[in-house]
Amino acid sequence: MQTESLLARFLTGLAPLRPRAVWAHGSLAGGDYQEGRSDLDLIAVLPDAVDLTTVRRVVALHRRLRTEPLAAKLHCSYLTPATLDDPDRSHLTWAHRRVMRRPVAPVTRRELHDFGRVLHGETPAGLLPPVPQRQLTAFVVRDQRDFWRPHVDRARLWKQDVWVDLGLVTFARATVTLRDGRLISKREALAELPSLGAPAEVVEDITRRRYGAAAPTADDAWLTRRAESTRAYLAPAIDTLVTTYG
Repeated sequence: MQTESLLARFLTGLAPLRPRAVWAHGSLAGGDYQEGRSDLDLIAVLPDAVDLTTVRRVVALHRRLRTEPLAAKLHCSYLTPATLDDPDRSHLTWAHRRVMRRPVAPVTRRELHDFGRVLHGETPAGLLPPVPQRQLTAFVVRDQRDFWRPHVDRARLWKQDVWVDLGLVTFARATVTLRDGRLISKREALAELPSLGAPAEVVEDITRRRYGAAAPTADDAWLTRRAESTRAYLAPAIDTLVTTYG
């Protein structure tokens, strides 16, 4: 399996940095992983402060892996014991073939506690502070209100598969988290969307592309209709969700 081969090479390459832990979250941990379609979402906890030398070694590691199948989908944030507590703090991250800094959000932290997969070292419960429900709720509402809702108004984005897929799936997951206090997988989110009033043909399109055989290339008329339908649904749905739980 290409995924396990890549993970083994990654862990071997990371070993000189003496990580205290390496964890998987997202689909890889939650039982909904689709090889070649899902991202490999990882967290590494390094023992010491991340200085310039560490950054260079991390970048070199990911560049050595770049010819590996699936390497473009491997994303990893690098934390230290001294920087674990603050969910708003940005951390060294390799994602989308480049180095950046970004937070490890409350949803990711809750995933790690609920079903994180330990690839190396200590467990999330042994290192990572728990996520209070009020913190999780506040983050989910803020994400829908401040990120997704403004982006719904940017029409040009919504002809892209990634915006349609993540926009609807994230909304369904947010709804269940706020309503029931639990996290769900992307597959469960897709099953939830029809009962939330999402456009059936768009949900079917996402499901087919994620779990079915390769779909034929879509024409512009379908992409336009899909974008309009998705935006017409999400705008009032997000507004109602934020009003209800904000």
